[in-house]
Amino acid sequence: MVKGNQSFIFQSKPVIISSATVGGPLEGEGPLGEDIDILYDDPYMGQDSFEKAEKLMLEQAATKALEKAGVSKYDVGLFISGDLINQIISSSFAARTIGIPYLGIYGACSSSMEGLSIAACFVDGQKVRYVLTGASSHNNSAEKQYRYPNEYGAQKPPTSQWTVTGAGVCLLASQGNGPKVTAATIGRIVDMGLTDPFNMGAAMAPAAVDTIEAHFRDLGIEPDYYDLIVTGDLGAVGHKIALDRLKENGTNLSEKTFMDCGMMIYDREKQPQVFAGGSGCASSAVTIYGHLLKRMKSGQLKKLLAVATGALHSPLSYQQKESIPCIAHAVAIEM
Repeated sequence: MVKGNQSFIFQSKPVIISSATVGGPLEGEGPLGEDIDILYDDPYMGQDSFEKAEKLMLEQAATKALEKAGVSKYDVGLFISGDLINQIISSSFAARTIGIPYLGIYGACSSSMEGLSIAACFVDGQKVRYVLTGASSHNNSAEKQYRYPNEYGAQKPPTSQWTVTGAGVCLLASQGNGPKVTAATIGRIVDMGLTDPFNMGAAMAPAAVDTIEAHFRDLGIEPDYYDLIVTGDLGAVGHKIALDRLKENGTNLSEKTFMDCGMMIYDREKQPQVFAGGSGCASSAVTIYGHLLKRMKSGQLKKLLAVATGALHSPLSYQQKESIPCIAHAVAIEM
């Protein structure tokens, strides 16, 4: 059911019956390492390229999620996934292996919640019984495409972020036990004219604010409705900008109830190489589908608003001196 200008209410409340995550070396060493199902200490993960390693992570996360739920892939009506690599090859090649009808999406780092929104629409509309949805990213493959290969040893500014190496997948069902997807707010493109690919948090923060405010407006609820509102990968710089801007606009959130996946997945003091925090599709996918859903199932959280953020630029648009258009998609998850 459409609610307001940008939101949907899912009347049947599709259920996340299982989820699974995979992470790399730095993610395993971080604060959320214990909540990641499969960890690797080698960024190649036994493959001969970083792109193949990313595909493997997504395949394993999908297989693990099905295994946890005891559901056969032949019973799943749809697999929805996105990543950062050109033509979303990580998702498409993983879908080739998984063998489930597939919709590839691209929302940059917002892909996890974009996928969950679409999945909930299919389940709520009784089109399919099960939908598998997820996203992935790999630090080395993303750096090579968007910035400089790590081998160059290029110096980064303090505003830069570390692309999370990982994959997160959840299985959404029409019925069962688990957290329920109750609503979604689809974001609008917000472009403040920023052009620096080493300051993505500042570029994405206004989009996060725009979507969060639209969610409250469309649903007619107050910020304290949620136990936690979490953005995808604003990092320390973008998180502060978003928090300040929300307060300026009359939405008062505390740092305890407004957090960021990119700041949660790493310990910035013990892992200084991440600079302002994590980024990438896996920042939200691994944190939400691993750590935060675990907290919901244990009773620590009852109502979560997950707001995945994304910068929709490309190497080509950067070379042509375009600014960075950004977006954020919000999904309400309740236990």
